[in-house]
This record gives sequence, C-alpha cells and structure tokens, in this order.
Amino acid sequence: MTLHPPQQPMTGHEATVLGRDDEIERILRCVAREPGTPQTLLLLGGEGTGRTTVLRHVRKRAAADGVLVLSAQGWAEDPGHAHACLRQLLTPQVRGELTALPAAQQRALTALPGADDGDRAELHAAVTALLDRLAATRPVLVCVDDADQCDRAFLEALLTAARLLPGRPLTVLLAARHEADLPGSPPGSETLRLGPLGDAPAAALLDRQPTAPTGRRRLEILAEAEGNPLALVELSRGVPGPTGATRHPLTEHVFGVRLDALPARTRRALLYAAAAGPGETVGAVMAALGTGDLAVWAPAEAAALVALVEDRLDFRHPLARSAAYLRRPAKERQQAHRDLAKIAVLPEARARHLAATTVGPNAFVAALLGDSAWRRGDAVAATTALEQAARLSPQQPVRARRLAEALTAAHMAGDPGWVRELYGRLLQESADPEHVCAAAGALASVLSQESAQREAFEVLADAAEHFPVIDRTHALALAGLAAAIADQSGLPEHTAALSTLLDRARRAHGSGRWHPAAAGPLVRLDTPHTRRALEALVTAVARPESATGSHSGLGRPESAPHTALPTGSYASPGGSDAAQPTGPGTPPDAPDTSPATPDAPAARVVLAVVARHADEADVDLGQSRTADDRLRSARAFGLRGWSVLPLVDTLLAIGRFPEAETVIQDALAEAEVLRLPRLQADLEAQALTVQALRGTLTEAPRLTPAVWRAVCLDENRATHARLLRARGLAALALGDVEGSWRQLRELFTTDGTPLHPHLSARSIAELAVAAQRTGRSAEVLPILERVRAEQGERPSTRMTLLLHHAAAMVGPDDEADEHFQLALVNHAAGRWPWERGQVRFDYAIRLRRRRRTLEARRQLTTVLETAERLGAGALAAAARIELRASGAAPDPKSPGPLEELTAQQRQIVQFAASGLSNREIGERLFLSPRTVGSHLYNVYPKLGISSRHQLRDLVQDR
Repeated sequence: MTLHPPQQPMTGHEATVLGRDDEIERILRCVAREPGTPQTLLLLGGEGTGRTTVLRHVRKRAAADGVLVLSAQGWAEDPGHAHACLRQLLTPQVRGELTALPAAQQRALTALPGADDGDRAELHAAVTALLDRLAATRPVLVCVDDADQCDRAFLEALLTAARLLPGRPLTVLLAARHEADLPGSPPGSETLRLGPLGDAPAAALLDRQPTAPTGRRRLEILAEAEGNPLALVELSRGVPGPTGATRHPLTEHVFGVRLDALPARTRRALLYAAAAGPGETVGAVMAALGTGDLAVWAPAEAAALVALVEDRLDFRHPLARSAAYLRRPAKERQQAHRDLAKIAVLPEARARHLAATTVGPNAFVAALLGDSAWRRGDAVAATTALEQAARLSPQQPVRARRLAEALTAAHMAGDPGWVRELYGRLLQESADPEHVCAAAGALASVLSQESAQREAFEVLADAAEHFPVIDRTHALALAGLAAAIADQSGLPEHTAALSTLLDRARRAHGSGRWHPAAAGPLVRLDTPHTRRALEALVTAVARPESATGSHSGLGRPESAPHTALPTGSYASPGGSDAAQPTGPGTPPDAPDTSPATPDAPAARVVLAVVARHADEADVDLGQSRTADDRLRSARAFGLRGWSVLPLVDTLLAIGRFPEAETVIQDALAEAEVLRLPRLQADLEAQALTVQALRGTLTEAPRLTPAVWRAVCLDENRATHARLLRARGLAALALGDVEGSWRQLRELFTTDGTPLHPHLSARSIAELAVAAQRTGRSAEVLPILERVRAEQGERPSTRMTLLLHHAAAMVGPDDEADEHFQLALVNHAAGRWPWERGQVRFDYAIRLRRRRRTLEARRQLTTVLETAERLGAGALAAAARIELRASGAAPDPKSPGPLEELTAQQRQIVQFAASGLSNREIGERLFLSPRTVGSHLYNVYPKLGISSRHQLRDLVQDR
C-alpha cells in the first residue's frame, strides 16, 4: 500500500505546496517547453514525501494554462492488468481522437493485447501516434503517479513516444519511489528528488492540521517527523510515543503489517532502537539487547524498514520508528529503557531512559535530569529535561525551582506556546519573588518577539515591585530586558520609565538566591563587568545622547582599547562559566576574576547592543558574531532574537551585505518555525534593504501579508523604522525618487521628532539625499538641526559622517564642499565603507556638475572599487553611469564579468542558466541549496543582472 499525505489546501493565487517551489517551478518550465528543458521528468521520493500533492498541483497549474493534462496512477493490487494505467489516459476527450488512428492502433489502445513482442511494438506505435495527434493542437502533459506500480509495457510506450516526438509540446512526468523500478528513460531525461521539507515549510504544514499541537509537543513532532510531510500529518494525531509525539492508527497499522511479519527477536531489536532515539550507535543498542549477532537486523533491512550503515542504524521512515515503539506493550518499552539506561555512557542519556521507566515522583531521577540538562548545550533538550525533572520532583520547593529553570530554558529556546505553558504552571506552583520575576522575564521576552511591546513592558513593570528583595544581577537583567523592549517599541513612556526601573534594580540586595548556573551556560550575567554593561544598556536607551563614547570600553580587552575584539578571544571550549564563582556565597561585587568580556552569549549580546548604540562597529561585530554562533548551535533563538537584528543592522551599515543576507535567511527560517511575527517582519524589512542595496530588485517589493497584519507598528517603532527605510531604498533602487522621499520622510514626524530615537537618526543622510533630489531640501533642514542637537556635543564617528553628508546635500550651497570634505577627512570613518562610499558618490556628482571632471573621476573610481568589493550593486551601477557621464571610457582589455567569478561560482552560474534549481545544483556540486542561493545572490551584482532569466541570456550571449 502506498501512503500519501493529505492534499494541502489550494485557493486562488495563494495556492502552493509548502516547501516544493523549486521542484514545481522546474516541472512547469518543462511543461512550457522552455529552451534547454527535458521532455521526460522522473519525480522520485519516498513514502509520504508529497509526490501526489506535487503532481496534483502541477496538473491544476498546467490545466489553467491551457495544457491538456492526462493522468494515470499505478496500483499494486492490480499489476497484471496490462491496460490498467493506459485506460486512465483514455478520457472521453481523448477517445474522440481515436477514430483518426488506423484500426490496428485503435485495437492496440482499447483491446487487451497479448504479451508477444509484436503486440508490444504495436502498442508503442499506437501511443506515439495518439500523443502526436493530441500535441499537434495544444501542449500535452502526461502525469503518472506511482509509476513503479504500472505495467512495464505502458511505461515503455510512454517513454518511446517521448523519444520519438522531440519537436512536439509533449511532457511526460513519472512519479515513483525508486528509479530502479522504472524502465530506462530516454537520453536527456531529468530526475527530481523530493527530500525532506525544510524547517519552515514543515512547521507551516504542521500548523495547518486540524489538531495542530503547540509548545513542547509541537517541537518534538517537528524533530521526530524529520521533514516528512506524511509523518507531520500523522504525528499530529493520536497517542504519545517514545518522545511524546503522536501517531495515527491507520499509519501505525500500515507499518505495523511489515513489523508483524518480522521475527520476534527482530521486533524486539527495533523496539530498543526506537527507544534509544536517533544518534545512538548500533553497538550500544546491541549491548542493551544482550546480543552481538548483526543478523538480528537482516529481516528489517530486507523489509526496507531500517538501514544499517557502519555503526549507525536509521529508520527509513519516521513513522516506522513510531510503530516499532508503540506496537510493543508498555512493560516491554519500560524494560527497553531500563536496559538502555544500564549501558548508557552519557549522563543525559541515562537520565532520559530512567525517566521513561519512572511512573511517579522520584528525587534521584529528577536530580539526574536536572544535573545533566545542559550537558549537550542545547536549549530545547535542556528545557525538556528540566520539565521532566520538575514533574518527578516530590518536594514543592525543588519542584518550583526546577520549573523556573525549565521556564528560563524555554524562553531561550523561544517557543511562545511552551513558555506560556510553563509560565502558568510556575505561577500556580510558587509565589516566591525570585520565581515570579523569572516568569515575568520569560513571558515578556516572547511577548516582545511576537509583537506585544506594551504588554511585555507592563509585565516587567509589575515585576519591578519585587526588585528590592531579589538578587541584584537578576534585577539588572530584567531592567536590561525592559530597555531592549523600550528600544523596540520606541514609545516615549517606556523610555521615561527606564530610570525608575534601573534605580530599583540598583537597590536590590546581593542575596545570591538567583542561580545563573542552573539556567545554563548561555545566560551567565553575574560578573561586575556584565552588571556594568546592563546598567549601560538601560542608560543608553533611556538617554541616547549618553551612549556615544561613555561606555565604549566595555566590550574591549583592557590592553587594547582601540582595537576590534577578536571573535573568539574569550571563548572556552570547555565552558569557562562552570569554573567561575556562583551561588549563594558570592557577594554581588566580589573581585571579578573572569575575563574582561564574559564568554556567555547573553553577556555578549548585552555588550554588543551597548556598542551598537555607541556606533562602535568593531566591538558590536566581535561580540555579536560570537554570540550568534553559540546561540544558533544551542538552538536558543529566544536569546538569539535579541542579538540578530542589531547584528544585521550593523552588517548593513558597514556594507557586509553577503554576510547580512546569510544571517537574515537563517534567522528568518527560525522565526517562521517558532511563529514570531515581529521578528519575521523585522527580518523581511532587512532582507528588502539588502536587495535594494545590492541592486537585485526587479519589481515592487512584496512582503508577507499575514506577518505584517500580526504586527502593530505603533508599538513596534523599530520595526516601522526598518520598514520605512527598506521601502525608501527599494523605491530609490527602482528609480522612484518621489516614492523614496515619501517613505523616508515618515521616519520623522511633521515637527521633526524621530519615529525611533536611534534608527531614524541613522537615516538622516538618506533622507537628505531624497530631499535634495526632489527639491525639498528646506523641509529637511529643521530635522537635520534637531538630529544634530540630539547627538550631543560629541557625536560618534558614524553620526559625524552622516550629519556632514546630510548638511552637504540640503545645507547652504557654499558650505557643501566643506561638509563633504569634513565627512571624508576622518580616517576612522573607514569602518563604515558603504556609507562613506555614498558620501564620495554624491560629492562626485557635485564635482562633475561644476566641471571639476578629474576630481569627480577620482572619487567615482574609489566609489566603484568600494561598491564592487562590498557587492553593493546599486551603488556600483550608479557609479558606472556617472563615470561614463564624466567621460571615462571602459577598459577594453578588462575581462568579462563571468571571468571575474571564481571557478565554483562559474559552475553554479552555468547550471542555473541551464534551468536547474538550487537543490539540483547543490546535489551536483555537493553544496546545500542555501549555499547555492547565497553564491547566486553574490554574483548577480557582479554580472549586472537581477534574475535567473537574465542569467540565462547572459550565458547564451557568450
């Protein structure tokens, strides 16, 4: 029996098959018979990968485009019926064409032929003649699902027709599980393989189900399903299994039939393998079984249930693992975990198996779970273990403490549903101020990342009543979180309240009741250095003019106050946090024996945000990159969500566009999985900014409507500011200067008040450029004066650059040259090469228009070199135009754009120009689809193009 996932709903223009865009696009291009596309396609994928859903979608799209679609499906129960599949193609419309064929061919198509070669040859000729006649008037698509279960004569006839009719608009699409079950395809055929869904499409499919899970259960299902669409659907229903996920009785029965046919000892071995979980070695499982005979696995391998590769055993389908576990009695499952616990080497594995054998409270097992929760450094695994530890803890104080630890870990993992579940349980369990504040911090963090800044800030303001009686580090951490929320909201009432929160946090005593080590190695904040950074963060948001310079040394080594912080300077592979003093006996301001910059990612995030407000790009990047790497590997997007946006803002500001694009795409996928719309919105705005600056926009930008509908821009002014800037730059890149002005102008109110205190000011030069080009310079002058005043007496190097640039554009004409020169003379501004390049570009335009052509060329040459190095396609294209206008001739000896690419980039370009998808290119070059996409994104500006169609034309022209 073949399993198919339920059809995904398709309505109107939003109809789509989640995660299969590349494959569908490729198939439809073949159906349209675009140059270079094959006539025969094989669509291969294992059980439940969605072959039938993809075919259904392709058929509907093709029919809507006027293609004649003929469909058939193989059936394993009727393999001997030679015409079973052929008859499905003979619809009433097709039968009407049979009368035009010779009588012998009509008989071949409608009769039951024998098995001799003469009849088979006649069938081939008849199918070819029929398809030739049908394709003479309109394109034809023949779709055969489960082709491996069709009779071979029928498949050979189809493939023969495709080979003999190369000039006709005919496409044959065969879908099957295995290529070996199909006859040899004609030369030039192409194979598409359906692998697992990506994380974001898998989460979206799970969330579409009628009984869509939330919280821990949702993340467990996503992990257990391994991207298999059928598994996602089935695991969202029914009964808990080995990891708490769910099954559907029908699927359990289907795989159960195969399991029941196995010998008893093989079924027992599969139970132990399923209970052991992914990643366990075969040797460990066999040790628990008490046998060394590998023959125990042979029947399961023959039944295609498992694959044994070296010392690893993999279930071929996620649902096979579930059935292997669930079809055994509870007593046998308990014994399997008990035996696995005996041979477990890792403490966390032993704790997990013992927990699976424990029915009621058990202090010993709970302690094992709690002590080993963070050994893997994984926030999701730690939360699961700590939640189990709380469940098994018999004493209420210990249970409450472990619930608080689980809630803190869940907040790091970033799933809002899980945080809310644990938040409710903790408040029912304990009224201890330390626990109440921990709960408030976790809830406020996810509320902010969802979009609710007012509610998030109110939660922390209420918790601040407890600050005097909780640990000082804990109180400062919550005040720092409140500052981050105020920075995101941009609301004046939030900013005004920060001083009060900071004063309360400073009055908190150093009881040491907050145990940061219990919260895991990611959030260690209890050092004097980090406490000063937390205070600096609150102060920087409450009084932006104080940020510049006054805290710039916080993130630097003391011996090198003016050098960039090396990314790994203070990293400790063994986790230096554990060796540093913690616990009740540590006074709040004890001598700090830790490094000048703590290794914990949370501490690095704090330092990076402080550095960002001070425009200290080197410190910001050094801290942010290290924190981002650690948090990504720890699956701690709840914390990463606070660092990734400032990191991308800084990468964009200094022109590191490829790196910014990579970070955005990775973080966007995580935000989609965790359903954090505000973060998705911010990342989409940043992605649009990258496209505009790289010159890869080809049409008006499109953002995800559902995401932006979920975000209230009035209480997310940082998001609004990013969106306005992105749209303004996009409009400018598309030549709509008026549209650019309208968007950028909204960064300030009618009286010049900044929409966002930090981000609006950093766009003052772009606003001035748009104003100068639209004849509105006078309107921007009061805004410029206000921004200058708000920067205080000592603006940062970056703001000095931007203010001079803006003044040169909209200020008095006789002062423009001086402002341009002041903007460029400071060598420290070289840390902002893209923004400095913009200054040079506008200065060059002024010079050229005043007939100072040689000076203009020098500036433009530098601009072009900078833009090409950064991959700033829009700036590079504009610089080339201005160079031509200044009379500079192109170098005839310069190599073509393709020759300037690396060998690997040229390979990728050639494959993409031939029509291959990113996934197909990756399979040929052993790269991930994301890496392929990143390479293409990097080469588009170098080639002066913005789409795949242009890429194909460029390669063909050469």
